[in-house]
Amino acid sequence: MKTVSLEILDLSIKSLESTFNKLSNAYISLTEKGSNTSLVQKRRNAVEIGLKSLKATWYRDDFCYDEEIILNARDVLQSFIPSIEKQIAKAKEGSSQKTLNERRITALKLATESLENRLI
Repeated sequence: MKTVSLEILDLSIKSLESTFNKLSNAYISLTEKGSNTSLVQKRRNAVEIGLKSLKATWYRDDFCYDEEIILNARDVLQSFIPSIEKQIAKAKEGSSQKTLNERRITALKLATESLENRLI
């Protein structure tokens, strides 16, 4: 895995934790409304696995998932990226939304790379 600064490491962890929390809140809200939760649940699980993989890589934490789960999480995380890139393109330069999404892209790419490295 490529070397990243402590600042990017910290921002990436915080970004993935924030994304996980937002997806968890969306899951609860959709469940209460009786709506379909499968996409939100799939994304929440993938973000959680990606976050655990990054923490395991950087902090030497335990990581115990089989290849199928890692592959699925990697694919789901990669599927997020194009929609976030579109949001970045539409956001005003210097806006908080653009900064947030740029950090989210970095975090997702690092998490994806971390998961891919576990498949080697």
